[in-house]
Parts: sequence; structure tokens; C-alpha cells
Amino acid sequence: MDKFDAMRRFARVAELGSFTKAADSLGLPKASVSSAVNDLENQLGTRLLHRSTRQVTLTQDGQQYLERCRQLLAELDELESQFQQDSKSIRGTLRIDMPTMFASSTVIPNLPTFLARYPNLHIELSSADRRVDVIKEGFDCVIRVGPLKDSALIARPLVTMTVENCASPAYLARYGTPTRLEDLRRHQLIHYAPLLGSKPEGFEYVDKAGAVHVVEMAGAVVVNNTVSYLDACLAGLGIAQIPTIGAKPFLTNGSLVSVLPDFVSEPMPAHMVYSSRRNPARRVRVFMEWLQEVVATP
Repeated sequence: MDKFDAMRRFARVAELGSFTKAADSLGLPKASVSSAVNDLENQLGTRLLHRSTRQVTLTQDGQQYLERCRQLLAELDELESQFQQDSKSIRGTLRIDMPTMFASSTVIPNLPTFLARYPNLHIELSSADRRVDVIKEGFDCVIRVGPLKDSALIARPLVTMTVENCASPAYLARYGTPTRLEDLRRHQLIHYAPLLGSKPEGFEYVDKAGAVHVVEMAGAVVVNNTVSYLDACLAGLGIAQIPTIGAKPFLTNGSLVSVLPDFVSEPMPAHMVYSSRRNPARRVRVFMEWLQEVVATP
């Protein structure tokens, strides 16, 4: 068997933690995937995976080998597609991660157009609203919203997202429409905390001088993902500060109403982030270019 094929099968098992799932995703018999990994281990003289009846996990050597495999496979994909200009020649799996609301409001509705343009690409889309490890978890590209901290990654600006203060008509009928900051004392805020149990922030706004202020507010609900945050606002549980890109359809159809337009929080930068260990493969570049087209469309 071609060693690169064996490496692909090993990487798939490592990513999915299962020989059965890896075989299903590759459209191969489980025995051929297991045999490929066994052959690799025999050639290398080391065990790459811990196997049990419940799960498959990487050994220390397996983790190191997986990282090198991903780099080599990405370089091979790039080499094979370097001189091919036809969109149908771009193939392989594109593994990406992004915030849940960004996926549901912006990316997924437009994916049919992207896949029609590149029919031989396969998308694996993660949207768990957590900070993934781009390198260790094998992501080709990650969309991150807010300040960037990891200097080991390359960031390509995507869009700066303005924010809307939103509430449902039912909520406003019950509590009234706030017109001043002082009115927030009798209102509820839907709190967002990526880690439940941590202290959520309050209502944030930027004054005319550019200073950021936070107003502490009561709130009966704390959520830890962006879709639940939007859903809680639609359900009338309080005021939420939602990126315009996600709130716009609901503001247009009247499901949400914008309030306190003079007291909005700072715009949030979004970046496309990828590993600095290698140049992005052509399949990654075409995705990033397509996504910039999508967010640039009014």
C-alpha cells in the first residue's frame, strides 16, 4: 500500500478515535484501515495508538507522528494541486472551526454555492463555541472572533462585526423599551459565559470618547454558546448584544427589535486563522477567498 494512503488512514483514525468511524468516513472496510495502521506501526517499530473496546487514543509517539503526518499530507495535497487551475481538480477534506452563530447565519446557508463551485471538496465543520487547538486538533482554518492571543498562528482579517442591542417584541411589551442607560436597572440581560460558573459580564457600551463601560444587570439565564444566546433573546428572556451579521434577519422580519442604538459595544474583529508551520493548501485558500466574498456581500 502507498505509504501516504496509510498515513491518511492513520490520521483519520486518530481524529475520529475509532477504526469503525474512520472506515465509514473513508468508504473503506474496517479491516483495510486497521491493516494500514498495523503496517505503519510495524515499519516504524513503535505503537501509535492505544486500542481498547471503548476508544482509540494516541500514544506519545502517535501524537508526534500525527503532527508530522498532517504536515506532509498537506504539503502533498498542495504539490498535487499547484498546477491545476480547474476548480474540479481541488479535492480533499477541509477541516474548519467557527462560532456556532457565524456558522448557522453566514457559512452554512451559503455552502451549497461553495460546494457547487468545488464539487470534489469535503467539508468537516466544527462549531462548538470553544477555543480549539488549531495544530493538535488538525484544523485547516479556524474563524476566531475577538482579540487574538496565539502568536504561533497566522491571522487573516475577515470582517469587523458591529453589534446590536436586541430584544423580542414580547419582552419589550412586558418590560418596556429602554431609552436611557438608567432604564437598564429594571431590565433583564441574557448573560453569555463560555465557561459556565464563571462571572458573566454585564451590558457593554462604548462612549463618544471611545471608552468602554460595563453596566451590571440582572438576568435569569446564562448560556455558553452563541445559538442559545440568540434563541434566548428570541424567546423573550432578556436583552442580548448580538453581532449584526447574525441579528439582521430577525431584525428585518420583526422577531427582534433594536434598542439603545447610541449605547452599543465595541465592534468585534473576526479573523481566519491557520498554522504558521506551512503555507495553506489550495483548498484552504479558495475557502478563505470565498468566505471573504460572502461577508463582503451586503
